Amino acid sequence: MSNNHTPYNSYNSMTKVSSFFSNVFMFVGGTLVTLSIILALWSFISPKYPKFSTINLDFNLDQEGSTNFYDEPNLSYTIEKPIQNWDDKRRQWFNLHPSFKLEGEKDRVLIVSGSQSTPCKNPIGDHLLLRFFKNKVDYSRIHGYDIFYNNVLLEPKMFFFWAKLPAIRAAMVAHPEAEWIWWVDSDAAFTDMDFKLPLEKYKNHNFVVYGWPKLIYEKKSWTGINAGVFLIRNCQWSMDLIEAWAKMGPQSPEYNRWGEILRTTFKDKNFPQSDDQSGLSYLLLKEKDKWGDKIYIESEYYFQGYWVDIIDTLDNITNKYFEIEKKIPILRRRHAEKVVSEIKVWEEYLIKDSYSIRRPFVTHFTGCEPCSGDYNPIYSWETCYNAMQKALNFADNQVLRKYGFVHNNLLDSSSVRPLPFDYPSNS
Repeated sequence: MSNNHTPYNSYNSMTKVSSFFSNVFMFVGGTLVTLSIILALWSFISPKYPKFSTINLDFNLDQEGSTNFYDEPNLSYTIEKPIQNWDDKRRQWFNLHPSFKLEGEKDRVLIVSGSQSTPCKNPIGDHLLLRFFKNKVDYSRIHGYDIFYNNVLLEPKMFFFWAKLPAIRAAMVAHPEAEWIWWVDSDAAFTDMDFKLPLEKYKNHNFVVYGWPKLIYEKKSWTGINAGVFLIRNCQWSMDLIEAWAKMGPQSPEYNRWGEILRTTFKDKNFPQSDDQSGLSYLLLKEKDKWGDKIYIESEYYFQGYWVDIIDTLDNITNKYFEIEKKIPILRRRHAEKVVSEIKVWEEYLIKDSYSIRRPFVTHFTGCEPCSGDYNPIYSWETCYNAMQKALNFADNQVLRKYGFVHNNLLDSSSVRPLPFDYPSNS
């Protein structure tokens, strides 16, 4: 019987194995050298290419053992535990992550929105929420904003309209790089996809909300502002405001008492529960010295507009925009979605026209309740549904046009048509 395990065979096998590993090491070594050369060349030529503002990742998680506020065991994302010295904490974090301190730091915006975690009661509610969400994603993509959409109760006792405050508070901690947190209700749609927030206008303020000062301070109305859309700066002042505001919420042992106080303060408030909008109005009215100087009540454009006032104007606005485009060729020129050079021309024209034909920036479907279907009885569901469909398609046309299509009809969400060259000059 032959024995395969002879010294010669063992030596021959060892030689083959050694030769194999030698070839592998040479291959890996050559690959690493090649990659090093490619990376070196890329680092030399890459400044010639544009960088995308939405891709801003910092992988420097640990700088020689440096710590930041995330390492503090007592710091909490939850709303019931206050955070102190937030401005210093953010400043320290920026020092550890210098890539976020580039130009445009003060313009960095995080859009936050959300809805319930369970399926909608309204049979088409989930579809409508998806369309509203798509609208927000479209706007965020076009303008380089990040977006966080939350569909869980981060504080189970803070339900309904109060659920936004825990989400905003957590977002401030999760995104220290964001200068502004922009809350937009799930039933609000961007209807001017070109318009960008005039952040320079708010440089001396920490909170922006749509409303009318006279209604708050003179009429003492809880509808003097609308808390469905607002902009809040990521700073200690805002942390303190959220803490004071949340004390009126359903997680507070003083919740029922606050309901009585708010109803007594605002005579036009016709329901007993403490709500977020009345709570904010109360802080403006009763604690103006503490909060008022840093809150900007915007009324010069539709920071958020009531859908009933807007929906019947959309056809006329579309026609007026077409009339202008037919006169100014640069506004008809096709371009990539990320290139928005013609917006400056639009702004110059609209300023001359005193903004009388401007598209409404945000259209808010207050009272329509697309998810639950429990709409305000002063409207019909058909009126609400058609209005939502019309506004969403009005906005979608502005997006689809960059892709060469538009909806045939603002009440027809399914069908689109391709656009001819130099549209709308030949339509």
